[in-house]
Parts: sequence; C-alpha cells; structure tokens
Amino acid sequence: MNTKDKLNIILNISGLTQVQLAQRLKTSYPTVNSWINDRSKPRKKAIEKIDRFYFDLINKEFTEEDRLSEKKSLIFIKSKNYKNILKEILNNSDIYEQFLLALTYNTNKIEGSTLTMDETKAIMFDNVGLSNKHIVEHLEVKNHEAALRYIFSSIKKIDQNLILKLHSILMNGILENAGQYRKHPVRILGSNVPTANYLKIPELMNSLIKKVNSSDKDKIAHIAKIHSQFEQIHPFSDGNGRIGRLLTMIMLLYNNLPPAIIKQEKKRFYNSSLRKSQLIEDYVDLEEFICDSIINGFKIIERK
Repeated sequence: MNTKDKLNIILNISGLTQVQLAQRLKTSYPTVNSWINDRSKPRKKAIEKIDRFYFDLINKEFTEEDRLSEKKSLIFIKSKNYKNILKEILNNSDIYEQFLLALTYNTNKIEGSTLTMDETKAIMFDNVGLSNKHIVEHLEVKNHEAALRYIFSSIKKIDQNLILKLHSILMNGILENAGQYRKHPVRILGSNVPTANYLKIPELMNSLIKKVNSSDKDKIAHIAKIHSQFEQIHPFSDGNGRIGRLLTMIMLLYNNLPPAIIKQEKKRFYNSSLRKSQLIEDYVDLEEFICDSIINGFKIIERK
C-alpha cells in the first residue's frame, strides 16, 4: 500500500479534513493535498509520521477489545431483566413515545434535518405545521414515525418485501421511486467507499438477507456487519441511512434488546466507524458504537 492510499484511508476512517490532517502531521494543507493527488511525494520523515498515524488508527489495543467485551456483557445482563423488551415498550406509553421521538429526531438530524427536538415533537404529537420549515422536513418526521409504528405494531422477519415496504413508508411523498431499489449509480456523500452496481442490487440484497437470518453467537458483531454491508450496498436513491438504522432496530428487538439511539451529536464518529468497517473490514469501532447506542436505549426503558 502506498502513502497516497494510506492518507485516503486515514481521511475516510478518521473523518478528518485535509486541513486537520495537515495540522496533525505538522505540515501545510497544500502539501497534504499535493500528496493525496500525486503531485508530489512526501520525504522520509513525513512518511514515518504518516505510517505511525495510519498504524495507530487501524491497530486496536487489547484494552479496547476488553472494553468492548465488557459493554457486550453489560448489555446482555440488562437484557435478562426483561422477559420481552418489545412488550415493555408497548405497555408503557411514556417509554414508547420517547423512543418514537428520540429515534425520529436523531435519525433525521443525522441526514441533515434542521428541526429541533421540540419542533420534531410538535409535528409528531401535536400535528403542528411549522411555516418556516420545508414540507419535506414535515414529511420526514411523519413518515419515520409511521415506519416506527409499523415496526413496533408487528415485528416481521426481515426480507426484501419488508425492506421495500419500509422504504415506501419512509419516502412517501418525498421520492417518486419510494419502495423501489435504485436504477442508477450513486455514491455516498463525503466518502470514498464504493457502492454496489445497481444491476446487482437484488442479488446482493438476497445474499444480505440470508446473512441477516443466519445464526451468530455474537449478536452485536453480527448486527454491526449487516448494518455496514447494507449501507455499502446503498440500495436506494435516498433514505439508505434511515432504512439501515430501522433494520438494525428490528434485529435488536428480535434479540430482546432495545432500539439503538444513535445520537446526532455522535454523527462524525458513527460515520467514521462505518467507513472503517467498509474500507478495511475492522468492525470494532462500529460494534462499540452500537453498544453505546443500545445502552442509550436502555436508559429510556429505565427512565434515566
């Protein structure tokens, strides 16, 4: 692997800008940009700095693995306190509504919504129309709420029909091809991760669904891999992130775990851990991120 490749992987995994990377390497932005675009080559000392940064980024210490193991243990200990987490949510209206709000607000915010938590709440529960906000933002809230209610009302086995159904609910009135796989190339904004050829999407989704429904002792590792692979396939023209997070929620509920609350303020680390899993198949950061998000879900159930 050459230095240019290492720099691109560092940028994709870390989420740093070229300016920030230049500061870390104690050089200038034009210099880093020149290296990345193959206009010049770094000298020996610069290569050594890049190599140290690269290996520090991708190599995991035992303590990090140990911390992940402890978090997984904590999650499954908490899970044993509930015979049926889905029923626990449905039988307590305050918990149910808090999940509807937290999941909808955060997932839309991650995708660029300008709505505040209070504005999202007003649209969801008071049917308030906000004159200073675009109709699409209103639809994103109501559609996501509808998708969540659909999932909570009847957890179904994940298959292509369910995925397409959820997309049709989520993108109703927003996309003309709601509920259909994309029929054109697409790229993930701000990422060098390659997405699937649209002609292969049905085949790739069939393969992914077989993996979804296969057994794995490490449930969280399994869910992290599925989420990563779904997002890299990127089967829809829009809404992939939100659908991927809904599928993660279904898999968690199937395993008697609460929905993962992926907080919008953690967007940068969420995206960088996804990129890392997709570029070098290192899922540790993504697994730990999902663990933290599940713990956020437990806090809602425990009313903390």
